Order: sequence, then structure tokens, then C-alpha cells
Amino acid sequence: MTASPSEPAADVATLSFEQARDELVRVVAELEQGAPTLEHSLALWERGESLAARCEEWLLGAKRRLDAARGDVSTDARAEA
Repeated sequence: MTASPSEPAADVATLSFEQARDELVRVVAELEQGAPTLEHSLALWERGESLAARCEEWLLGAKRRLDAARGDVSTDARAEA
């Protein structure tokens, strides 16, 4: 969902993983098709970088949660032994 000049782009920090991923797919597709101007290409690239960073934040957060859950499980298993 790349924003048109009349509608501002959604703040990347508020996007869910799925929203950021889906928009990143659209941005990449638009870049691959070729933007009409260099300025538009740069804007798309910058948006894509922000979206990729947002996705990475979500994935790292999910990994931390999984690691914590695994740690809790292994701690519980040791306590029961």
C-alpha cells in the first residue's frame, strides 16, 4: 500500500507484521516494474527499508518470546525432576 500524494503513508511503527510484510511485497513489486521517476523510486526504496526493518523487529520479538517460553519450560521441567 504505497501512499498516493494525497494520502499519507501509514506510520510503519504502527503496522502489524502481516501489514508490513504485505506492503513490502507491494513496494518490491512496484520497484521491479519501474517507478516513473527517480524520486518516486527513492521514496519506494526508503519505504521498503522501513517496512523490512519493521518486519525484522516483529520477528526478533517473536524469537525472544519463543526463547523465553522454552526457557520457562526447561526451568519447569528441572523443577519437577
